[in-house]
Amino acid sequence: MRQKRSVSLAVVLLLVVLAAVAGWLAGTLIQSPAEAAARTAPPTPAPILAPLEERVLSANIVTRGMARFGLPQEVSLAPSALKERAGVITTAPHRGQQLQEGDVLLSASGRPVFLFLGAVPVFRDLTPGVQGQDVQQLEEALARLGFAPGKVDGRFDADTSAAVADWYNAAGWSPFEPTAEQRAQLHNLAEELATARDELTAAQDELAAAPIAVEAARAAAALAEAQVAATTEAAAPQVALDEMATQAAQLQGEAAVQIALNAQNAAARAVDRLEAQVDSLQAELAAIQQITDIQLPADELIFLPNLPVRIEQVNAAVGDPAQGALLTVTNNQLSIDSSLPLDEASLVQPGMAVQIDERELGVAATGVVARVADAPGTDGVDGFHIYFETHVDETDTALEGFSLRLTIPVQSTSGAVIVAPISALTMSADGVSHIQVDLNGALETVAVTPGLATAGFVEIAPLEGALSPGQLVLIGMENGEE
Repeated sequence: MRQKRSVSLAVVLLLVVLAAVAGWLAGTLIQSPAEAAARTAPPTPAPILAPLEERVLSANIVTRGMARFGLPQEVSLAPSALKERAGVITTAPHRGQQLQEGDVLLSASGRPVFLFLGAVPVFRDLTPGVQGQDVQQLEEALARLGFAPGKVDGRFDADTSAAVADWYNAAGWSPFEPTAEQRAQLHNLAEELATARDELTAAQDELAAAPIAVEAARAAAALAEAQVAATTEAAAPQVALDEMATQAAQLQGEAAVQIALNAQNAAARAVDRLEAQVDSLQAELAAIQQITDIQLPADELIFLPNLPVRIEQVNAAVGDPAQGALLTVTNNQLSIDSSLPLDEASLVQPGMAVQIDERELGVAATGVVARVADAPGTDGVDGFHIYFETHVDETDTALEGFSLRLTIPVQSTSGAVIVAPISALTMSADGVSHIQVDLNGALETVAVTPGLATAGFVEIAPLEGALSPGQLVLIGMENGEE
């Protein structure tokens, strides 16, 4: 009996435990609508704050370009009429060589080729008596080098010749001597002038004697008439014959006088002609004497519009004829060729500063925008880009031939300004911009005027009051937990 009671008690206890477990499970699995809503609601958002900063803002355009030296120009020698043929290269420069005004560019057949600054290229021999812009730029160059050419007037005169001679001698070269043809011409002119002077002297002597001959003819004519008159008076019956004799004597006398007058006129004309001939020969001889003094052959001088220059390429070797494009030179201005998309090109203007760098090469330099093309598709770029050229400031770093990064600040604040992250800026329906500033845990809306925006920041100025660096502003919200 007692055993049955123990079993019944155990069963009851088991049922109580099972009921308790079932009740607990039911309590945990069954939720009210309020509890379900509370559990499924999103977490309370938390503000994301960032400090205001004080800095200089600048908006940059970044692109790349290839460095080169500027203004490549081919160099060739003008032919000289003073020489029978073109020379042979006897010395040549090397690539990268730097050349200043007055330097010897190369030599041909043992004669120098000097380098001068000038916009007018060499096109003729410069000899005494010639004049023009090429002569003037020669005189200007001689003056710059310290060889006084006299008055700089574009005339190759005795002073210019003396300066050229001094310049050649100072450089260790002999001035160009007269050619055999010029010497022969000078000799022939001298002989021709001597002959003309002799003929002029003879003509002058003849002209001086001509008046005497005229007077002698007149006297002889008068004597002949007198003799005829005396004869006719002695033979009075022969009247008709006497008149005829008298008339014949008069005519003969007049003819003799006219012949003397004609000879006098001929002598005067001969003197005039020979005087003009002597003057002309003297002037020609003087010109030839000048030319055979000091002269500058066309193939011994090169004018270039920009100096100094560097040798970019040498096209001729020692022993080659000094003809054609012998060299290519550039100026010493290191330049960078680059391009910009059409929407950025209008922001870049000549004169703007450029930062130049390349981390892998350890390059850091500066420059300035030198030129911006007027239209797309020029200077080797495609139709969707605008070419621009940057001149590199003086640097010891070898940049030629390298691709470099160019940074152009196209806008900048005038100094340090208060800036906020761009995400802090909002705009109301009335078009006014605002930021929300954290004041002791509460957010206060502040109306601001935005300025330059770049690199994730925007310049701001409050419409009222003041803002300070370090103040926290709202830039967003993040999910949090209760």
